Amino acid sequence: MAIMGIFFLLATEAQAVHSELAEGAAEGGFGLNLDILETNLINLVILIGILFYFGRKVLSNILNERSSNIATAIQEAEQRLKEAQASLSQAQEQLTQAQAEAQRIRQAATESAQATKQALLDKAAQDVERLKQTAAADLNTERERALTELRQRVAALALQQVESQLRSGVSDDVQQALIDRSIAQVGGR
Repeated sequence: MAIMGIFFLLATEAQAVHSELAEGAAEGGFGLNLDILETNLINLVILIGILFYFGRKVLSNILNERSSNIATAIQEAEQRLKEAQASLSQAQEQLTQAQAEAQRIRQAATESAQATKQALLDKAAQDVERLKQTAAADLNTERERALTELRQRVAALALQQVESQLRSGVSDDVQQALIDRSIAQVGGR
């Protein structure tokens, strides 16, 4: 394609030069006929030979440079592909590790929650048992205090009644029976 472009460019230049020479020949001077259609085969072969000789080096250089650029671009693309694949593999591995770590944390949290729940239930059971024991002890203490107080009142009432009977006068037989009973109680202990 580039050779054809050069060929057409030279043809156009030749046409321009031909028209200038034709004007000079019309005036009576020497002139060359560069019209490609009117020239002989030798001019055409020389022109094609020059184009082939110079155009081949230029075209070869352009094609070699383009080939080199394409090869470099392919190598760079392959390198980027390998790097992207390595990055993808590393990212997938990190994702797998993160998922495993999340599962481990979730399981540890579940176990911790179960242990905490059980500890709270055990502590609550201990607190309930302690409260029962405290309540029972308080109840026993209160009962003992009430019994002691009741005994003291009964004893006080009995003493008052005995005193009132003693003041009203106790017969000699009754006094003797009380004394004997008291002596028997003191002696029996």
